[in-house]
Amino acid sequence: MDTSAPPSPHPYPLAIIGAGALGLAFAARLADSVPVAVIARDSQRAEALRQGVPVGARLRRLDVFGPNEAPAADWVIVLVKTGDTATAAATALAMRPRGVLSLQNGLVEDLLPAAGPALLAGQGVTTEGAWRDAHGVHPAGAGETLLPPGFEPVAELLVAAGFVARVAPDIAAARLAKLLVNVAINPLAALFRVPNGALLQPPHRLLLDTLVHEAWPVLHAQGLALDEAAAHARVHAVATATAGNRASMLQDVLAGRRTEIDAITGVLLKLADEAGLELPVHRAVYTLIRTLEGTAA
Repeated sequence: MDTSAPPSPHPYPLAIIGAGALGLAFAARLADSVPVAVIARDSQRAEALRQGVPVGARLRRLDVFGPNEAPAADWVIVLVKTGDTATAAATALAMRPRGVLSLQNGLVEDLLPAAGPALLAGQGVTTEGAWRDAHGVHPAGAGETLLPPGFEPVAELLVAAGFVARVAPDIAAARLAKLLVNVAINPLAALFRVPNGALLQPPHRLLLDTLVHEAWPVLHAQGLALDEAAAHARVHAVATATAGNRASMLQDVLAGRRTEIDAITGVLLKLADEAGLELPVHRAVYTLIRTLEGTAA
């Protein structure tokens, strides 16, 4: 029996490349208000997801495609692991969209399709959370999604689906704030194998605050629009809002997958090296995560 997603005579208003926990959580909410195409890593994965995937309390049957079957779409959101960005960008380009928006961790804007008169490309940030286990996808914590200028139509689609979303004129500073959150929360959650909220309690809180203290001068010099007290408050607020969430790096470690440590802490360490600054705790955390991956440098 052919279980492929039905072809659409018109472009999908929105497509999501990346069928992990967060991509599926976004797609499930959006699909209640707008047709959404989900692009999985391959046709076999797409077929499995078309049978239905539990998201929250509901079994969702989404329009899922493999990369070679990806339909045309007006707007594309990229939610793959950073190591898969170049492949996802090529898939997005073939879908002939008006714009490609990354909501990934790290700083990946340079890996997106080259912007031109007919194509807008940029990276936003989201603090939405979701994790997945054998029972399905579990949304965890309502966050905020910020988009670069030009992506107003995508912001409208997100708001219509119930997301807190807006275009942020100073998106570069927002990306640095998201990187700050990621370098503090993701590695510690993975190392201690705890949900985000547990990092606010002893003994983890001391390390969390130390990572923020070390990262702040590096990111502030790059344009982070937060003083150090506000930086600590931002990280604490995200950990509180996503207290039950399993950070993406924790999910990767538990599944035996390669993490995004290079795109998160690795980026911070590169910026610190360029500024002549030492970040001993971040470097130790980086080495520990790489050791967990079995690829310690």
